[in-house]
Amino acid sequence: MRRKEWIIHGLLILECCMACALGASVQQKAESVTPISTFSPPEGNTTFVDGTTWCVARPGVSQEDLQNALDWACGLGAADCSAVQPDGPCYQPDTLLSHASYAFNSYYQQNGNSDIACNFGGTATITSSNPSYESCVYLTSEPASASSPPLAGSFTWKGLVISIFLCLIAGN
Repeated sequence: MRRKEWIIHGLLILECCMACALGASVQQKAESVTPISTFSPPEGNTTFVDGTTWCVARPGVSQEDLQNALDWACGLGAADCSAVQPDGPCYQPDTLLSHASYAFNSYYQQNGNSDIACNFGGTATITSSNPSYESCVYLTSEPASASSPPLAGSFTWKGLVISIFLCLIAGN
């Protein structure tokens, strides 16, 4: 995208955020509003855990809740679930608990390994024990508190989409 287009897009986003901050809201038809229950991390304070940690599925939770959380992590959550596909290094054991653990950890590591990124509707928990086995290596990353701050010029589409979404809901 050319520089001029970036500037225009940036100004439009800024205008949207300013309008939301000043109390403007997006109006929707009543019949178009459909509540959707998801297993995204809850809103709240972000508390970073010291040391290397992983996010795994909590044993004993309902299979239905675990499947819904796994579907969210690999779908809307955009976790990398390729390793738990057939012929992937983490496909065996072929259990819901094992596949969900890998997917939850993938999401957790991609989202700053904070405690709120390991919730999934109460179906996950943080552990300091490495769950990797044989050829299945669970992702790790530096704790968010130990990592260097992002570059001032860095840009991610995910961050942009989240910012726009938060601006839109702030006005409601």
